[in-house]
Amino acid sequence: MATTGYTKDHEWVRIDGDTAIMGITAYAAEQLGDVVFVELPEVGKALKKGDGGAVVESVKAASDVYSPISGEVLEVNGALDASPQTVNEAPETDGWLMKLKMADAGEVDGLMDEAAYKDFVATL
Repeated sequence: MATTGYTKDHEWVRIDGDTAIMGITAYAAEQLGDVVFVELPEVGKALKKGDGGAVVESVKAASDVYSPISGEVLEVNGALDASPQTVNEAPETDGWLMKLKMADAGEVDGLMDEAAYKDFVATL
């Protein structure tokens, strides 16, 4: 069964085995406004927890997306090149940004679960 964790920077990561799929939360997508471009990392790039992994540009601003965990980029969501608005339309499903091969599964323990993330967003 897949486990999903969230960061205070509004990234989500869904763990399935030793693979992690990540993106930005619906809250982050709403705050950004209409996404017009997504810059994704190269496949094979090693990311440490907290590294800037991608950039999401909207009509309002450009925002770095930080990797919630350490790992190697296995795949990026190439469909976002032609349809960056998918990040707004389905940020936690079809709007995923990248898949990582996890370097340290223990890093997931430091992330918030969905209930804790919803409580966090309610304070903003």
